[in-house]
Amino acid sequence: MGDRAGSAHTGGRAGLDKRPADVAAMFDAVARRYDLTNTVLSAGLDASWRRATREALGARAGQTVLDVAAGTAVSTVELAGDGITAIACDFSQGMLRAGAGRPVPKVAGDAMALPLADESVDGVVISFGLRNVADPDAALREFTRVTRPGGTLVVCEFSSPTWTPFRTVYTEYLMRALPRIARAVSSNPDAYVYLAESIRAWPDQPALAARLQDAGWTDVGWRNLTGGVVALHRGRKPRT
Repeated sequence: MGDRAGSAHTGGRAGLDKRPADVAAMFDAVARRYDLTNTVLSAGLDASWRRATREALGARAGQTVLDVAAGTAVSTVELAGDGITAIACDFSQGMLRAGAGRPVPKVAGDAMALPLADESVDGVVISFGLRNVADPDAALREFTRVTRPGGTLVVCEFSSPTWTPFRTVYTEYLMRALPRIARAVSSNPDAYVYLAESIRAWPDQPALAARLQDAGWTDVGWRNLTGGVVALHRGRKPRT
């Protein structure tokens, strides 16, 4: 995107080049009302998407999982409990501060260079965050590095609706209605123009599955949620 007049550093939006400093600053600017805005824009479906992500991960008592791009740690709280340790990781300090009251461990870190040792967690989750990484393939390889053999990756991300008429309506919503709704509820409405553009540019389900495989994940598959508006991609790290 050539026009960077609405830079995240001025409280606006990042560009599709996804420079990490711009993306982090953009999320700092939306942190205050981020959770409310997500609920409004998803018509309350965000809670069901978090539950589906937890179920897809299938973590067990005694395991440790990493929630990358965790934002305010709402998704991390969903993963925690029943003897599972869930760690929230995000490179937006503003988002982590906004979620400071949520009782899960938190760490500042970039998805492309996680501050964790090799093979230190049993699973990795990234929800609506991989699309915002400058190099998603590098992030997928990094997730492989920190996951123990046999561990699981779940990517919850906006995707491509499977029914063509609905896809047309959805695209119209993204490019027209979503920014207007964001102006009413978000602390940084310009960020949601970037959201719409980044979703439209994101690969579809088979293309993302291929990228997981290229990064070393096996048994890769996906499940569509809400008609493909969101897709859950799941992979496993080989044991040998």
